[in-house]
Amino acid sequence: MSAAALREPWTRLSRQREAATFGMWVFLTSELLFFSGMILIYAACRYLQPAGFLAAARETNVWFGTINTMVLLTSSFAMAVAAQAGDAKLRRLAIACLAATVALGLAFLTIKGFEYREDIHEHLLPGAGFAIATPGAQLFFSVYWVMTGVHAIHLSIGIALVGRLILETARRELPLSSPEIQATALYWHLVDVIWIILYPLLYLGGRS
Repeated sequence: MSAAALREPWTRLSRQREAATFGMWVFLTSELLFFSGMILIYAACRYLQPAGFLAAARETNVWFGTINTMVLLTSSFAMAVAAQAGDAKLRRLAIACLAATVALGLAFLTIKGFEYREDIHEHLLPGAGFAIATPGAQLFFSVYWVMTGVHAIHLSIGIALVGRLILETARRELPLSSPEIQATALYWHLVDVIWIILYPLLYLGGRS
């Protein structure tokens, strides 16, 4: 099984794992730099328009944000268990946890869709007819829509990657010892960590 997991040009699975992990960390570092730029823009805009940012943050739905935070944390736990089950050659458990990860990811996107619908209904989409008159509020929601939208795109990519793992593992086309599972788990955890950073920035401001 270990030999089946090997890919060229590697001759040892341990080296392949190290290379896959290193490559994924390089990619994740670039993603962190990308999101760090957006967070820096958020910080600068909040510094320039503190009243507007606090007034706008109070209008975000903290219940949707909190529920989605719990959903993603649970999905991260399921993904971690799937990776460990793969190392332990527990195929059924690995597939079940991967499926739970996908289900929780889809649940997050569904909840976010309901939240977006409420935001649009409440006229919180920047532009004509925006509901909050405080200067800077539209700027907050511009950042809000960009940050959450980009995060949703990354999560959708993660769902597709985990879904591929499920299909290939169920068909026994992908060995449980494959480094692809660990690399995908790292990507999924990054998406969760980014949301944990976005949650207090976008939902908890002005509520203390």
